[in-house]
Amino acid sequence: MITRKLEAFMNDCNIRVKLIIIYVFCVIFPLMLTDSVIFYTLYQAGENEQIHEFENVTNSIRYDLVYTMEEIVNQMNELYMDRVVYDFLDRHYEDPYDFFSARVGMEGRSSLNRLGGYNISNAVVYADNDTIVKGGHFGRISEMRDTICYQDFLAAGRNMNMTFYYIGDKDTSGPSKRRISLVRQMDYYKNKDRCEKILRVDVDYNRIAGKLTQMDYGYGVYVCQGEKILFSNRGHSGSNEDFYNLTGQEEVAYKSEFSLYGVELSVLCMKPTGTLVSQLRQHLPLMIFLVVANLCLPVVMFSMMNRSFTSRLRKLGEAFEEVEEEAVLQEISQAQGKDEIGVLMLNYNRMARRMNELIQRVYKDRLERQEIDLARQNAELLALHSQINPHFLFNVLESIRMHSVLRNEEETAGMIEKLAVLERQNINWATDNVTFSEEINFVEAYLELQKYRFGDRLHYQIELSETCADYYIPKLTLTTFVENSCIHGMERKAAACWIYLRVYEKGGQVMIEIEDTGGGMEESEAVRLCERMQNCTIEDIKENVHVGILNACLRLKRFSKESASFSLESEQGVGTFTTIRVDAACLRSRKEAEV
Repeated sequence: MITRKLEAFMNDCNIRVKLIIIYVFCVIFPLMLTDSVIFYTLYQAGENEQIHEFENVTNSIRYDLVYTMEEIVNQMNELYMDRVVYDFLDRHYEDPYDFFSARVGMEGRSSLNRLGGYNISNAVVYADNDTIVKGGHFGRISEMRDTICYQDFLAAGRNMNMTFYYIGDKDTSGPSKRRISLVRQMDYYKNKDRCEKILRVDVDYNRIAGKLTQMDYGYGVYVCQGEKILFSNRGHSGSNEDFYNLTGQEEVAYKSEFSLYGVELSVLCMKPTGTLVSQLRQHLPLMIFLVVANLCLPVVMFSMMNRSFTSRLRKLGEAFEEVEEEAVLQEISQAQGKDEIGVLMLNYNRMARRMNELIQRVYKDRLERQEIDLARQNAELLALHSQINPHFLFNVLESIRMHSVLRNEEETAGMIEKLAVLERQNINWATDNVTFSEEINFVEAYLELQKYRFGDRLHYQIELSETCADYYIPKLTLTTFVENSCIHGMERKAAACWIYLRVYEKGGQVMIEIEDTGGGMEESEAVRLCERMQNCTIEDIKENVHVGILNACLRLKRFSKESASFSLESEQGVGTFTTIRVDAACLRSRKEAEV
């Protein structure tokens, strides 16, 4: 459907428009598409390279943080499993001298003295033991209950937790007010007599922040916990200032998230300032020049081709237009060029000469054929008319004969009156077309006459829509179908039968339904009859079976310009249902028929 519409549109366009379409679709669009693909490829390559660089940067920062924390945690694990420290903290001391003596004796045997290194600023073990003296690496749990790192540890509900926090002016003992603390509960050796112990290791914030600050990637890199900026190479890493928060105005180009000892961290890479788009903008004048050159040169060539095509094709068009006025083909005086259009102009001249010679002969032959066709059609209609008369008259007279034989009653006058109505309609062939209302009157007269034969066995019902009353159909069309229901339907069934005739308009079609409750027929026979009704020809009328039905179908199809269609449903012992559909526009009204 789309292809046909597009082809019709192209056929309606002149050569100039077609050349413009070719120029647009074969030059501009491919050029734009090619440039777009190249730009997109370069852009994607730059983006992929940038993303790959972002991945390397974030992985490097993540690896450095994880490696640093794992190194510290490994040292904490040694202390976590050190029985000497557990025993030292669980012991009850008599006085401070007793505590310091035990501490001096423990120093050479515990891993506490080995806890330290490049990234650890402080390490303290807190115990729920009031005899411990605060100082060095030891303290009481009561001393850290109000600290941020301990509260965060309790809220996390894990054995070990890491906290980033700012202490403000509460504690000036450390080199930085920004703290990174790893808090772990020491419960490796569990005994009811042992006291609660907590290990806190403070990571050197300045050393970790300094590593990222020294990295110059050409764009900003942030290590954040939620909205809080922990580290950055663009400032925000002052150790004596509170942590900054993201403003929401940052242009984040890449984000990588990971979890580190209970803390959800993210590494954000900001959008670089020198992008591929900005680099392309520097070469914008050159790009515009190339695009204009690619567009203008084809325009000049297409303009020349357009003049070459249209001037000669216009001459061909003018030659054909003169045919409508003079009824002959005029030759082109100047046939230019040796290309396809020039050859076409020469061939047109030869064709014009030949056509002018043949036009009179062909015109006369067509008139003769039309006269022959009209004569043949009139002869066929006269043959159909002549066949209807004896066929129908025979059935009526047979009904009268049967009635006279079976019932010796004085009802002949009534039967003859009905017969007179039928005969007047049947014999008057001044016109072959009648209105539905006239045909219905004829059908009623016929059925009333048949009631003399069948008596109470015959019942009928006729419905005619007012919108269809003045439409025309061939004479005896409905009567033939009703007659078929009486003769072939009721004679096969002893019980009372009904005949229904309905005529109405639906969806621009006139619907004719003939239904009877007679003897019916087998399905195979109904299918064959329906096919013959739908495809009947003048040759089929020569046969003796159902000749009246086929006659009516053929006349109705010819009258309705082949718009009539037929369907037939029948069941043996139940009855037959026939439907005829005809375009309402083909059944002329009374006024149109008279004209």
